[in-house]
Amino acid sequence: MIDITEFKQNLGWSEIPVELEKLVDFQNAVSSFENYSQGFGVLIDNKSGLKSWSDDDRFLNSMLPFAQANGSGSFYAIWNNGTDQPLNKMPVVVFGDEGGVHIVAENMVQLLHLLTFDTEISVDSDEAYFYKDEDGDEESEDLNEYLTWIKENYGLIQIENPDLLIKKAQAQYKESFDQWFGQYFTDN
Repeated sequence: MIDITEFKQNLGWSEIPVELEKLVDFQNAVSSFENYSQGFGVLIDNKSGLKSWSDDDRFLNSMLPFAQANGSGSFYAIWNNGTDQPLNKMPVVVFGDEGGVHIVAENMVQLLHLLTFDTEISVDSDEAYFYKDEDGDEESEDLNEYLTWIKENYGLIQIENPDLLIKKAQAQYKESFDQWFGQYFTDN
């Protein structure tokens, strides 16, 4: 169970995107961690994963990690890209546990839509993508509750091709993110 006040304090914000607050409420009420979308769960993060990429304060203050992305250590963060947009309109980045950092959603609602695919994200140095083995992947226990919740709150249905959404987000933000990120980390 996530305490929303502690969650906000950990991120260093008095307010968080309403979509994220609703998701925390959903996760607390309906499900336990990882039971509504494979490998995903909102969590309180101390930025230790981010610090493995860079310990520069400007970097750490611009990235807001908020959720586990898969079962092996990848995580999602909101990128405060310095625009005047509210946090819910800022892009979402995935940091891979084995390398790779990629824009995956233009905003929080797009990430919520990606989660309806109900499989862990795969992240490598070249790309982030979702792959589902139709014969082997079991549906999450609380997926139907999540699908009902996202339909009621955002009018979205289960996504069939998440890679299209990722490509759209990358077309919008990849170049500026890569340039910004390159100030703090190079893989030389």
